[in-house]
Amino acid sequence: MKLHSYFRSSASYRVRIALNLKGLSYETVPVHLLKGGGQQLTPEYLTLNPDGLVPVLITDDAPPTTLMQSLAIIEYLEEIHPQPPLLPEKALDRAFVRSIALAIACEIHPLNNLRVLRYLVRNLKVNEEDKTLWYRHWCEHGLASIEKILVRDARVGKFCYGDSPSLADCFLVPQVANAQRFECDLSRMPTVMRIHETCMALDAFVSASPPKQPDAEN
Repeated sequence: MKLHSYFRSSASYRVRIALNLKGLSYETVPVHLLKGGGQQLTPEYLTLNPDGLVPVLITDDAPPTTLMQSLAIIEYLEEIHPQPPLLPEKALDRAFVRSIALAIACEIHPLNNLRVLRYLVRNLKVNEEDKTLWYRHWCEHGLASIEKILVRDARVGKFCYGDSPSLADCFLVPQVANAQRFECDLSRMPTVMRIHETCMALDAFVSASPPKQPDAEN
């Protein structure tokens, strides 16, 4: 499999974690989102993903298939490589795990991804300080909501669900990494941070992290 990825992309980070947790080998195809106006906007890349986003996974099927959107990619991996599972057996528990992942993918990330931040600066003339305040506000608000969910649910264990990593953790860890990069205030999210630290003790998460990628930059 080939994963078109950018080292700082949290969506790509999610898929890298899932691939590692399942022990699947893949080739990283770096797509730099900043150089030359963004390699994701070249005609060649837009034939893979008309949205101009990462990640894109090229499967090892015959013939290969192009998959987009991190959640769809991870659900595909779960179906074709069900062990170790990233989703629980019971429907209600699967819904709980998906709800955490979707809170990040649909509520936090869309407000703070690169193209939104660029639009704020380039089109709406928001200065860098206010752009950062925008990022921190929505990231802290979203993670605070997830903290409340995790605190009140008895299914939470060492990880977001029980004592094994799940789909939810694949989404939580990259979002925390982004929050830390933008110096968000995470002091009100002790459960989120405890789970993050537990995940980062595992090689599957560490080797998927931005500094460990072949296209990593300082």
